[in-house]
Amino acid sequence: MGFGDLKSPAGLKVLNDFLADKSYIEGYVPSQADVAVFDALSGAPSADLCHALRWYNHIKSYQKEKGSLPGVKKALGQYGPAGVADTTSGGGNAGGDDEDDDIDLFGSDEEEESEETKRIKEERLAAYNAKKSKKPTLIAKSSILLDVKPWDDETDMVEMEKHVRTIQMDGLVWGQSKLVPVGYGIKKLQIGCVVEDDKVGTDQLEELITAFEDYVQSVDIAAFNKI
Repeated sequence: MGFGDLKSPAGLKVLNDFLADKSYIEGYVPSQADVAVFDALSGAPSADLCHALRWYNHIKSYQKEKGSLPGVKKALGQYGPAGVADTTSGGGNAGGDDEDDDIDLFGSDEEEESEETKRIKEERLAAYNAKKSKKPTLIAKSSILLDVKPWDDETDMVEMEKHVRTIQMDGLVWGQSKLVPVGYGIKKLQIGCVVEDDKVGTDQLEELITAFEDYVQSVDIAAFNKI
C-alpha cells in the first residue's frame, strides 16, 4: 500500500484518485491517518487535483487539534491503494508494525559495504518485491440503485428499460429492476447495477441514460453502497 512519492505530481495524482470517492484516508471521520498523509505533503495540491485539494483544505482546518484526532499514526506505506509502494522522501515510520510495508530490510550500517553485502541486499530486495507483486489487487466495486423517471404516464416503460440495458461498458453489470408507482398513474423504473469504481462513474451512467431523451426525464441515485 502507499501513494508513491507524495512530493511528486505522480504521487499527488494517486492521492487525488484515491480520494475521488472518499472523504478521509481511513473511515468516515478525520483521524491520525489523515494527519500522517497531510504531514507528508510539501504543500497544497494544485487546483486540477480537486479531490486532493478539497481533502487538504479540510484537514488543514484541524491543524490546531490534530493531536486529539482519533486513531494511531502509522507509516505512510500502510495507507493508500494496494499495489503502490510509498517512496515519499522523509516520510519515515510514524508507528505500526506491518510485516510488508514497515519492514526494515537492510539496517543502517554506515560503514563501507563490501561487494558481498551489496549482493545480499540486492537479493533480499528482489525477493521482497517478488512477494509484493504476488499480492492480489483488490478491485473496488459499488452497488448502485437508480431511479429512472419517465416523462409521463404514456411513456413505454418496457422500451425505456430496454434502452437503459443497451448501455454496455467494461466494469458495468445490470441487475434486477422493477416499476415503482410515483403518483397520477406514473411509474418510475428502479434498476440496480454493480460497477467497478475505476471504470464506471455515476455521472457517466446518468449522462448515458438521460441521452434517451424520448423516454427519460431524469435519473436519481436511490442507493449507493461499496462492496
